[in-house]
Amino acid sequence: AKRYGDKGLPEDTIRVYLKGSAGQSFGAFGATGLSLFLQGDANDYLGKGLSGAKIILSPPAGSRFDTTKNIIAGNTILYGATSGEVYISGRAGQRFCVRNSGATAVVEGVGDHGCEYMTGGTVVVLGTIGNNFGAGMSGGTAYVFDDEDQSLENYNREMVGVGPVSAEDKVILKDLLQRHLQYTGSQKAGLILDNWAFSASRFMKVCAPSAPQQIEKIV
Repeated sequence: AKRYGDKGLPEDTIRVYLKGSAGQSFGAFGATGLSLFLQGDANDYLGKGLSGAKIILSPPAGSRFDTTKNIIAGNTILYGATSGEVYISGRAGQRFCVRNSGATAVVEGVGDHGCEYMTGGTVVVLGTIGNNFGAGMSGGTAYVFDDEDQSLENYNREMVGVGPVSAEDKVILKDLLQRHLQYTGSQKAGLILDNWAFSASRFMKVCAPSAPQQIEKIV
């Protein structure tokens, strides 16, 4: 910390490759320059307080289950994270990215209360969401791939605006999907990118109405 300061080490300076089941708080408070690659599954609080590190969670090699329908990570993922990136090829439990203030995450489905109390950062959900999505969300942006015509009732409409993505949003999304595919080999990300001209229009943008510069065209 004395040598590199708040910026930390260059990206991917330290790479850790793991297989199996991680307990609670895997990668908690991870700093910039650290990259954790886990094939398997993780419990609650993955990436708690993340501070610039990168976490990649994917199923074991040879796994055949549908990642958009199976939970691979527990509850309260990225609780209080301030920066960094997380790519999860599978679903996460409840309260995904609660109190996230700056981290970026891609996941293939979440339970109830996703992005609760989020104040910053970017979240991409490539599958279904649970109830009360965006409760207490005052900042940041979430993108939900709505290929199953999810009910708007799943979103906390008292707290967030929901609407179509812009051309600028599509650029951000495509870059994050490419990174997700690169790191996890996600079949869902591959399918979306292969049919990008159509798939891009299936994303919904979610953000707090208190940030009007972020919600142009949001209804």
